[in-house]
Amino acid sequence: MDRRSAWKFLAFGVAACLSGLLQAQTVLRVTAIPDESPTELARKAAPLMKYLEARLGMKVEFTPVTDYAASVEALANKQVDLAWFGGFTFVQALNRSGGKMIPLVQREEDEKFRSVFISADPAIQTLADLKGKTLSFGSQSSTSGHLMPRHFLLEAKVDPDKDLKRVAFSGAHDATIAAVAAGKVDAGALNISVWDKFVADKKVDPTKVHVFYTTPAFYDYNWTVHADMPQALRDKLTKAFTDLSKDTPEGKEILELQRATRFIPTKAENYKGIEAAGRHAGLIK
Repeated sequence: MDRRSAWKFLAFGVAACLSGLLQAQTVLRVTAIPDESPTELARKAAPLMKYLEARLGMKVEFTPVTDYAASVEALANKQVDLAWFGGFTFVQALNRSGGKMIPLVQREEDEKFRSVFISADPAIQTLADLKGKTLSFGSQSSTSGHLMPRHFLLEAKVDPDKDLKRVAFSGAHDATIAAVAAGKVDAGALNISVWDKFVADKKVDPTKVHVFYTTPAFYDYNWTVHADMPQALRDKLTKAFTDLSKDTPEGKEILELQRATRFIPTKAENYKGIEAAGRHAGLIK
């Protein structure tokens, strides 16, 4: 190949790469862990996707997934560009991708998140009272619906696999509330913000289903991207989230749906405690 041909070949290759990069960025593909019902997830996502489209100047598509593991695989394999993870799913994605996950932002509330244990049985008032009882977690990969509740149970010398009569997995926080309210299980563990929302919306009667234990605080949810995303797009996304304000009608609607006061930048180091809890609970090898 002569020099002119070589330069043409190189120029063609560079142009093809740039074209592919630009084409890949014409659509931002978004997903989220299915920690609530599909209809609720879609309701929460719609205004946010519209806002991101306007801020980024590109089409934004929300694609639901069937379970938590699917959200991890989707971002690790770059089938989506942005994912809403719990702390535990973020750690799983980080490990699955060989460290190629970057958490961009979290809600201010996620710096000090909590889980609650609920029951319709007045006799259950402490974690120790769960011995010999049935308990529902959410998804097996849920931070606030499984990992951290299991962690705090173990710290209280209650082994869910040995001391409880039966452990179930509802798949989502709202399903856990329903299972407890219907008497299918003696108790349940779930995300405190979902519980508070159900109480505020009068979807559960707190005089019939009561909180008997609230966990200490831990880091939880975040919006994560793959490390291969261009820095410029990462910066745009971060600014779009952190610019959301309750002082504007659009920002107020989005933040309320996301159960957030505001979004703040986050970093992978914040989730070291989640990883340690996962190893302590035997959920991360």
